[in-house]
Amino acid sequence: MACSILLCDANSFFASVHQALDPALRGRPVIVAGRETTRHGIVLAASYEAKRGYGIKTGMTVREARSLCPEGIFISPRHDLYIEFSTRLLRIMRDFTPLVEPFSIDEAWLDVRGCRELHGSPLAIARRLKKRIKDEVGITTSIGLGPSKLLAKMAAEMQKPDGLTVLDYPDVPKKMWPLPVKELFGVGPRMEAHLAKLGIHTIGDLARFPVEVLVKRFGVVGQILHQCAHGVDYSPVDPHSLERVKSIGHQITLPRDYQGYEEIEVVLLELAELVARRVRLGGYLGRTVALSLKDPEFNWLGRSYTLPHYTDTAADIYSAARQLLRRHWPPWRPVRLVGVSLAGLVPATVRQEDLFGRVEKQARLNRACDRLKNRYGERIIHPAVSLTKAGVLYARG
Repeated sequence: MACSILLCDANSFFASVHQALDPALRGRPVIVAGRETTRHGIVLAASYEAKRGYGIKTGMTVREARSLCPEGIFISPRHDLYIEFSTRLLRIMRDFTPLVEPFSIDEAWLDVRGCRELHGSPLAIARRLKKRIKDEVGITTSIGLGPSKLLAKMAAEMQKPDGLTVLDYPDVPKKMWPLPVKELFGVGPRMEAHLAKLGIHTIGDLARFPVEVLVKRFGVVGQILHQCAHGVDYSPVDPHSLERVKSIGHQITLPRDYQGYEEIEVVLLELAELVARRVRLGGYLGRTVALSLKDPEFNWLGRSYTLPHYTDTAADIYSAARQLLRRHWPPWRPVRLVGVSLAGLVPATVRQEDLFGRVEKQARLNRACDRLKNRYGERIIHPAVSLTKAGVLYARG
């Protein structure tokens, strides 16, 4: 029971979603990337057939990927599908335990310490979870089991794809310490460079390094790094972690420069719909709408407006974003990137009703739309303007 924390990671998630939807893509090199004709021409994800067989990596340009993998199947990203599949994964996880903490769109921690009587041992739960996701969603996962979130995360990375790895404290010197220090959860490129200057190149080097020197050099971060190198992590699996998210937003680089309010406002409405949907999925409301704009010379503008009430409705978010656009961005100035976010988040339980029932009527409409999307997918209902030439989030045809 010591190893009762699971980290469930969907393998090559974006590519796997497309393979799940189209059986003809299974076993083939699938590459999810932006179109070269637009300004999204980089690889966002690749199937393991593309990664291992051809060396395709995330962040690679489409041109480079095509040269390495001429027979690759290049697919434009479909973020609505990825949100839908992510929601389905979380539902299955919550069938085993309410203690589920999402870490990203394709992975989450589960604490199954209190689930033995219902679902068996943690290892049995991991096996059942993998099978259910494969049978019901059509994608494979790698699951790590450990006594802490850190070790569960490290374990999940050790066997991909379709792995199941247990990493306990006694395993740390043999399985973790030989790894490059950049493989330690939480160590990024900048920290890796700082550690290299101290002669620290592996996780074992970090574990054996004098902790007082690390604290003197990095402060409390040095202490945490030293603990992590020994597998020590006291943070609990927190199913309410999203409630402390400061904002939810989405931004997109446009396929061409948009000019004039009419085109830009189509994108604002699409982004408002997406942000509102994510806010409702998280179970909270927000008040502060922020708009981000970037022109072709990469000059950036950011403005925000605080609503008089909390909301999870696209119409409110869009209205505020539209006001910010018209107030701060001249119609003759072209736009390359647009972003919309909602901040000041609180649990949805604080919703304030209005005298004439407009808020409850809109909430019922939102719930109906969400039920349709949960059952049939994100594309089942969307703004009609998305079908115009200015629409960017939904494929037309």
